[in-house]
Amino acid sequence: MSAPDPSVLDQAAGWLDEGRTVALATVIETWGSAPQPVGSQLAIDSQGNFEGSVSGGCVEGAVVTVALDVMESGAPRVLEFGVADETAWEVGLACGGRIRIYVEPLGGEA
Repeated sequence: MSAPDPSVLDQAAGWLDEGRTVALATVIETWGSAPQPVGSQLAIDSQGNFEGSVSGGCVEGAVVTVALDVMESGAPRVLEFGVADETAWEVGLACGGRIRIYVEPLGGEA
């Protein structure tokens, strides 16, 4: 498990201090070859800005989109990304592994 990156949490705290709505995505499980270890994090604000990485860039766009929904609804979600022959050209991991990511809203009410 990777230790949380303080720069990601510092950026999230800064956005919260500025009154922005923020979500935090954390890698909670990996199988096979995964680009980032368990514990890797991505902070996202309501404007779509983000800091950190959960996949080295493979699925960050999809995670940001879901994070915006999580901030709107206030309901956390678990996402899973991998690669299969029929989905190889969709959002996923080119390395052949799979990852699960927990996306949660931070701070006050959504």
